[in-house]
Amino acid sequence: MMWWSRLQQMKRMGLAEIIDEQIGRRGSEKGLSWGWTISIWLAHMISQGDHRKLPVRDWANGIHNTLELITGLPLKETDFTDDRLTIALQYLSDDPVWHGIERSLGRNLIRVYDLQNKTIRVDATTVSGYREGGENSFWQFGHSKDNPALRQIKVMMATIDPLGFPSVLDVVAGQHADDRLYVPIIERVVSHLEQEDLLIVGDCKMSALPTRAFIQRKKQRYLTPLSQIGETAQLMPGWIEEGRAKGEQLIKVFFDDGKEKKMIAEGYEIKRSCSCEDLTWEERVLIVHSPAYAAKQQEALHKRIEKAKAAILALTPAIGKGKRQIRDEGKLVEAAEAILTTSDVKGLLSYSFTCERSFIEKFVGRGRGSQTRQKSVVEVVRYQITGVEAIEEAIAARCATLGWRAYATNASDTHLSFEEAILEYRNEYVVERGFGRLKGKQLQIAPMFVKRDDQVLGLTRLLSLAVGILTLVEFVVRQALRKLGTTIAGLYLDSANKVTETPTAERILRAFNKITRTRIVLPDRIVYHVSPLKPAQQQILALLGFPADLYAALARPPLSDERRAIA
Repeated sequence: MMWWSRLQQMKRMGLAEIIDEQIGRRGSEKGLSWGWTISIWLAHMISQGDHRKLPVRDWANGIHNTLELITGLPLKETDFTDDRLTIALQYLSDDPVWHGIERSLGRNLIRVYDLQNKTIRVDATTVSGYREGGENSFWQFGHSKDNPALRQIKVMMATIDPLGFPSVLDVVAGQHADDRLYVPIIERVVSHLEQEDLLIVGDCKMSALPTRAFIQRKKQRYLTPLSQIGETAQLMPGWIEEGRAKGEQLIKVFFDDGKEKKMIAEGYEIKRSCSCEDLTWEERVLIVHSPAYAAKQQEALHKRIEKAKAAILALTPAIGKGKRQIRDEGKLVEAAEAILTTSDVKGLLSYSFTCERSFIEKFVGRGRGSQTRQKSVVEVVRYQITGVEAIEEAIAARCATLGWRAYATNASDTHLSFEEAILEYRNEYVVERGFGRLKGKQLQIAPMFVKRDDQVLGLTRLLSLAVGILTLVEFVVRQALRKLGTTIAGLYLDSANKVTETPTAERILRAFNKITRTRIVLPDRIVYHVSPLKPAQQQILALLGFPADLYAALARPPLSDERRAIA
């Protein structure tokens, strides 16, 4: 019965009313309102881990009486047909409708949950599938971390801190580059929230100068790592050298995880003037060294070195059947240098080779037995790699430059200090967790069981609402636990006594799996019984701010039974 508390959470969010306000009743439409239709479908998705339309009708009919209790509305057997859910997705695919839902929902959440943080995080992901595509289809080939061999759609999302709720969502064709998607989604966030001095945090693809200029023009703030190409790539060596020269004068950034306080970064900052078209502003560049990032880069460097060594040695295999030999020095050097360049280890490895010469007798002329054939001595040349050595001094010098990164922000140091900026960017996982939920077992956006582009768009938007509900539940419970300074037990299947102060939404939902509602038909009346709540379930309801008798309401007779009793 996990869906019961999720529907209660949607009621608190005002989700059904917000959707009804944007869609309303059109023409001669009858049946359950679209707000409740979509809300109940979301409850099915979250509880069943299935976004298909077909199973919803049987599921809803199986709990028909219970749904009437929470909605206070009479439900029909045809309220959740495949055709009706298809129409719901068509409404969600309509841009004005969806943008209105985003705007109202975002403002309502900020009001209901008194969100004071002004940080917005923006990022993109891809969803791949076995699709035919087409010239105007969402499904196109593009750069993908999932499976480059499959067509994909691209999902751009902006979330509100501290809860990570998806405030704005864009779905575009899979071949689009990320950097051009930031301005439209940021513009919608700013328009919906109607606030100045929002801190927009994004990855290096948000660092394009026109994007930073757009944020500055909108009187907002940005924080983004600078892309390691172009002007930044030319300036970075000098910035690193200056940082290394500062030594102990670098600003230290510490993170306290409750167990220990450790240094996670150090660096310094400079100020510079930026210009784009008719706009000029001042920005701070934070040059930061991270020991953890340096260790990761060093590990990757040593792996590339070893791989390049093996590849160079493999250029000249031992003489044998099917083993092609290199007989031209220029080709050998060209191949070896290509390996060093591709592996980004040029100047870090040296190699040596020898030229082996031998003379063999060889028949020259046509056909075996021909009188014109004559023996001739031919010189055979073969090049052999004799060794590949690491240049330790060069490797040490390269390692000393690793772990450095430059961040740009137009926020003043009074609004965002050096330390605050580093810690703020470390929370970028908030938006990434949203993508993880979208693709995870609970929602499983892939594979999609819809074909038309409007259905793909509508379903992705619907699933983003599900991500928001899961995120909101998790945030509220964790925040309440933190304020109370307590923990919760009973959420782990392997240990009933194991406690946590940071429960996930998925564990919270699973805690309500085994609540049952029994319907007993007597000669003169119908009686309902709800299984008593366990301590963990009671604690979760309290943390979410729900009344202790929330599930006891299920023992009341639904509308259909009341109508039957009157009759």
